[in-house]
Formats: sequence, structure tokens, C-alpha cells
Amino acid sequence: MREKLRLIARKSCVVAALCLTISGCQSLLGQTYPTSLEPSANPQTVGQLEQNDPRSQVGAREHPRIVASYGGEYGDAKVERQLARIVGALTLVSENPKQTYRITILNSPAVNAFALPGGYLYITRGLLALANDSAEVAAVIAHEMAHVTANHGVQRKQREEAEVIASRVAAEVLSNEISGQKALARSKLRLAAFSRQQELQADVIGVRMLGEAGFDPYAAGRFLQSMEAYSRYRAGDVDNDQSLDFLSSHPDAPKRLELATRHARAFGPEGTGIRDREKYLESINGLLYGDSPKEGYVRGLAFLHPNLGIQFSVPTGFQIDNTAQAVLATGSGDIAIRFDGVSDNGRTALTDYIASGWVSGLDPSTIRKTRIHGLDAATARASADQWDFDVTVIRVKTSIYRLLTAAPAGSTELAATAALVRNSFRKMTSAEIASLQPLSIALETVTPGTNITALAGLMRGTNRQLELFRLLNALPSGASLSTGQSVKIVTDR
Repeated sequence: MREKLRLIARKSCVVAALCLTISGCQSLLGQTYPTSLEPSANPQTVGQLEQNDPRSQVGAREHPRIVASYGGEYGDAKVERQLARIVGALTLVSENPKQTYRITILNSPAVNAFALPGGYLYITRGLLALANDSAEVAAVIAHEMAHVTANHGVQRKQREEAEVIASRVAAEVLSNEISGQKALARSKLRLAAFSRQQELQADVIGVRMLGEAGFDPYAAGRFLQSMEAYSRYRAGDVDNDQSLDFLSSHPDAPKRLELATRHARAFGPEGTGIRDREKYLESINGLLYGDSPKEGYVRGLAFLHPNLGIQFSVPTGFQIDNTAQAVLATGSGDIAIRFDGVSDNGRTALTDYIASGWVSGLDPSTIRKTRIHGLDAATARASADQWDFDVTVIRVKTSIYRLLTAAPAGSTELAATAALVRNSFRKMTSAEIASLQPLSIALETVTPGTNITALAGLMRGTNRQLELFRLLNALPSGASLSTGQSVKIVTDR
């Protein structure tokens, strides 16, 4: 475990070095952090928020930033109706039945849910994809509703001033504007995190609400196990920002599992209560999975952006993390790659642009003009804080795309890695763009003789297909399938 933590720390350092080498940027890959985003006019809600409630004012103020931090809202009428039914059932048995709630589906593949004061509940489409029945989703929502009814958010609000100070420092110290904005977003997300004691208290209240609403009370412990398995699956991608995931802000999973199971027994043996599996699975049939189309797609070792009409690849062994601000990839030897883009309506000469000051430690004598698959480009080298960088800029119409490859000073792998990535960059053909479809959850019915391996083989656009199939369907090693059973796969059909 210590070795893995050290590895994650090294990866974090090299990605930070990539970010801090850039003195300013804007992203063409997806949404940048909007400062004026307004709450949705059509939220998924059960009742209207209480008027003139100061707790609601706290949630209303932070809502736009939370939504922006998770890629915006995700609209799906089937899922919204299912969530409305779940929240309605839980509200009737809550400690404050008069409390109204606004639940927002966040357009993020992260697996997370949280609450803000005033009844603002959030759940990601990534969590919805992982869940296998309504009871599991109800367990998560009940936990978050418990935070609201117990006024945990109001208690947390007392620490906001410290967060504001930390945010201001982050914005002033970080030389990369996007990194500064991301830090500001993270500070807002910490308002939704609670103490360990509050988490355990919410667990107890949540399990009670589950049982009293008629749901399977054991769903809380069952889904905790699914989230732990998901966290282990994600641990293989050490670049992924797991601060966006549930278990990062809801710690001490083993103790919570034992507590949830113990309190569930008060309602009877396992098998008690409603799971509502088939109706739930039908509601998420077609749910977007993984990257949002507006941010491009990761397919194995390739990043493809159909809206921008570009693609590039990374070497074997690298892991790609696609974010709204940039595409990051890391490999062995502490080598990392960052890709983003800026607008250039002025048609600046690329050799002038690369020397314009956006890269710290640039060596002007290394600037070279070149062509990459018929596109104008320029390259250079830079060094900063014990890191060496290979810099490539490529023009496509009125955009300049930027590839930075970083390695520890003196690395013998930097040049070859950068050349491979640089030379893989090209425009996509019309046929390639037309054929590229987003991934989504689809349902398959188990037929006689069908096994887990065959069903996992139907998965498209993902790595480690068998492992992911088991994870999405909560199938431990040795589990079997029943004829007629519905299972989830990921596909681009």
C-alpha cells in the first residue's frame, strides 16, 4: 500500500508540474469553469424549496459552482421520474417530512452523491450506472437527506470562511489559471463533506429511512461494497481525480459497512424489503457512460474529439484522464502528457506563439517549425523545477493545440515519447467522426448457455471488460447468471 501511495504521489507531482509550467491557458476541450452559471430552470425536484429559508440560501449560492465542477446537469426523463419516486417515498419517513428537496443529476462519470443545506441533493450519472436497483440508490439518497435533516451542512457552513481564504490563496499562488479555478471548485465541494461522526450518524438515519420506506435496508451495505470495488478498479488509473468520488469524502468504509448491516437487521433478515431491480434498470437503459461528448472520448490509448475533429494517441502503458480543462496521461518513468487548446483568430506565427511566455523555462534556441500530417506546427524544449518538457503546438483552422510532455530532468525517454504522441496527432475524417458514438448503458437478457465472459465480450469502448462487467453488475468471483436476468453492458451502439 505504501508503494502505491508513493506512486500516486509521484504521478500527482508530474501532473502538477505540467500544469504549473503553463502560465495561463483556456480550454477548447470542454467547459471551462463558468462564473455566471445559473441554476437550472427545470431541475429534477420533489416540491419547491422553502421560501426565505436561510439554509436554502446557502445551497442556492453554492449550487451553480457545484454543478459547474461536475460538468453541468444531466437530463434524462426516465431517470428523473425514478429519482422523484425514490425521494418522495423517503421524504414521507424522514425526520422532517416538511423539508422539500431539489435533486440534481450531475453530468459526471464519477461515482458520488452529496447534499448542501436547504435540501439540495446531488447524484452523478456515474453512481446511477453503478447501482443495480432502486433500493441501492435510495440508500445513497437517504444518507444525504439525513445530512440535511440533521443540519450537518449548517454546522459545516461555519468553516466556510476558512475555505474562502484557502480559495483566494490558491487563485493567487497557482500560476495556471485553470488549476486555480479547479482549486476554487474543490474548495466549494468540501462544503459538502462532513465529519466522520456526522457520516456515521447519517448512515444510521439513512438505514432507518430505507427500512421504514419499505426498501431493502441491506441495500446500504450492499452498495457500499460496490463502491469499494469500484474504487479498487479505479485505483489502477492513478491519474484519475478520485477526489470527485464518494468514498473520498465518505471515509471509513469497513466500519460503515458493519454499522449499516447491524442496523438493517432491525427490519428482518436479508431479502426484506423492495429492491425494484427491473424498473430501475429500465430507467437507466441508455444512460450516458464515461466521457461526455462535449469533452471528447478516450478509446484505449487514443483521445478523439469529434466536435473538434482531431485525435492523437499515447504510448502503450499510459493511462489517459480526460477532464473538462485538459487531457492528461501518465506512464512509466514519471512521464506525463498534457493536451489542451487555445483560440487564435489572429493567426499568430507558431514560432512566435510558442515563445510568447505561456511556457516557463522555455529555451528559445530549441524552437523549430515543422509539419505534422499536413498541419503547421512548431516544437521547443523547456526545463523547470527538475523537469524537462517537450512542447509542441499545432494549428487547425483558428485553434492552436498544445502538447506538453514532461519527464524528470535527464530522462532518456522524453524525446521518443513526445515524438510518438506528436506524430500521432491528426484531423479525423468525416467517416471517422460519423462512426464515433458515445458510450451508454444498455441492457442484455441472459439466455440459456450464456456466460459472464460472453456477455462481457459485448462491451465496447472500455478496457478490462470482464472486470468492468462484473463491477457494473455486482457479480463477485464465482457468481452465476440466471436465464432471463437483465444485466448491464457498456456499448456505443
